[in-house]
This record gives sequence, structure tokens and C-alpha cells, in this order.
Amino acid sequence: MRRFPRAPSLNGMKKALLAATVVASALTASLVVAPAASASGWDLPWSDGHRHDRHAIPFTEAAVTAGADGSYTLTWNAKGTKRVEIKANGKVVAKGGAQGRAVVKGLPAADRQWFDFKPARGEGLRLADRLITLEGTANFRDAGGYRTTNGQWVKMGEIYRSDALNKLTANDLAKLQRLRVKTVFDLRMQDERTKDADKVPAGAKYVVADVFAGSPSFQTMPKSPDEAVKSMIDAEKTMVSGDGGKKAYTQVFEGIQNDRSRSVLFHCTAGKDRTGWANATLLTALGVPQETVMADYLASNDYRKAANDAILSHLPAAQAAVYKPLLDVRPEYLNSGYDEVKATYGTFDRYLRNGLGIDARELKDLKRDLLVG
Repeated sequence: MRRFPRAPSLNGMKKALLAATVVASALTASLVVAPAASASGWDLPWSDGHRHDRHAIPFTEAAVTAGADGSYTLTWNAKGTKRVEIKANGKVVAKGGAQGRAVVKGLPAADRQWFDFKPARGEGLRLADRLITLEGTANFRDAGGYRTTNGQWVKMGEIYRSDALNKLTANDLAKLQRLRVKTVFDLRMQDERTKDADKVPAGAKYVVADVFAGSPSFQTMPKSPDEAVKSMIDAEKTMVSGDGGKKAYTQVFEGIQNDRSRSVLFHCTAGKDRTGWANATLLTALGVPQETVMADYLASNDYRKAANDAILSHLPAAQAAVYKPLLDVRPEYLNSGYDEVKATYGTFDRYLRNGLGIDARELKDLKRDLLVG
């Protein structure tokens, strides 16, 4: 376990901010259910002319949660249908009415256990637990599995987000290869990449997309919790309007659009800030409600809890109070990114178009590629 020095330093601040201590976690994940309507207020082309008829996905809620004992808890709510049948490995493992909950046990071990939710009427869903359990990461998870404002769902198994990859084991790398990870975007700074070089699965393309390249962010050590919070808010703004951020996230979106063989992975060190904005941007662009995007962002506090607690436990109380805001994800951090979008671009679709180079046709293609229903 790394022990942080009692005397804070700029390098120590960066390490704390980026949560370089990665501890494997056994946390389980559940799908965050999107509300039926968005309260985001963004000027976005949510509707692409998709018609919602009897073939549309009726599920307003659906979740797969893996238990520590190898069981899986399945929950669902499907409007307009009387029966729901759920299969795993081609066999029916649960069934019920329009709304239900089931615990499934005794399934064989798998890299990732998938469940097919099939309603009596309309399209089904293919879902898994969001967390990808690896020996060398704590915050590796699926970016999909969320419902959009128009009733579509973001596909799972296509885009992944993660913390640092430098501690991946041989078993982890083999697992990622089986999960078809084809492109890895490294959002970290040069000193991070040099010190803790990525390990990527065989055959995957490695791409440097340095979000803070050329940025003055984190050049001074915060002296108080308030200064730490301000540094995080300012950093979020830099991700949106800084040259490094615009270039990096443009690279990520181009990679997602171009790599049709999937899967695409983007990561930083803790998988919460630079990675958090990448995923928030993707989900918002796809039409996921802002409340759901926020819940996905804040989930890093749960996945990273063991790592963060370990870091803070080795610090004097006064120093821990300064470091904690750097290790957290908080609503005001993500909201500052959205505020910067409004201040700089006016609307989110203009940020996509003018900041990241995603025009209406490309956005439509992205939705067609990553959404079901």
C-alpha cells in the first residue's frame, strides 16, 4: 500500500487527484434507470425520426446486479406487456409479469454473464452487470445499458470506461481480448503514462489522447478544501474548452465512430474525471437524461471507495480534508462542465459540432450504431 508523505507536494497532489493507488474491488453494479422524460434542458436533437410502435422496447427499467456469491438479481418494468421471459446461455432462468424481480443462482462461471430480457410484446434487451471484474482495476465498467428520453437503450458491450490499466494481470488482458477490446484511449498526462505505462490486450490499438496537454491545471497545490474544490471545478471547465480537452475528446469520438469492430475503451488514472466527462458527453449526445448521466458519473464514488479510503487513512486529518475533494466526484464538478458548455458554445449540440467536430449526420450515425429500440 502506498503511503503518502505528510508534507504535501504538487506531485503528491496529482497522484491523489488521479487516485494512482488502484485496488481491485468486489463492488457490484446495477443499472441506473433513466426517467421517462429528460429535465436536462439541453438543446439536443433527441429525436431522429424514430417511430415508437409495437416493436419498440417496452422496458422503462431493467437491471442486472451480480452478487458476491455468484448470484444475479434481475429487476424489470415493461409497460404494455403481460409477460417477460429472461434467458441466460440460451435457457430460461426467470419469468414474470410486466414488473418483476428474480434472483438467479448456479450459472456457470463466465467472463461476463449476459441476460436476454424478452417481453411478450415489443423488442427485448440484452443486459449484463455493469462492472467488469478485473484483478488490476476497480472502476472498469460498461458505458451502456441506459435508457434514453425517447425509449431507446444504449447498447452494452460496445464502449467501456476504466481507471488505470498499468496493473492489469495476464488474466485481465486475456479477458479484455475475449471482450473484443480493440481500441484503447489513454486520457492521462505524459508523466502518468511514463510512470505507469498502460498494459493493453493483444491486438488492441493504443491511442494517446491527453486531455490536459498544454493546460495549466494542477500547477499549484491547494491549501484548503475550498481551493481543492475550485481546482476540480476549474479542471472540468478545462476539459470542455481547453485545446487539449477538445482534441482528446474529438479523438475518442472519432475512434468510437470509426471502430465498428468494437469494443472501445477510454480511461484515465482513477476513471472518474477525464473519463467521467468523456462518458457524460457520450451519454448526453445519445439522449440519456441528465439525471441518469449524473448518477453514472457519481457511481465512481462507490467503485473507488476502497481505494480512496485507503489513501485518506494514511494522511493527517487536515491534509485528508484537502485531498478528499480531489478524490471525490461531486455534482458541482460535472455541472461545471455543462456550465462551461453553455458559456462557451451556448448549447450542447453546438459543443458537439464546434468543439468536437460531430455534425448532425455523424450524430445520427452514432445513435444508429449505439442505440437499440
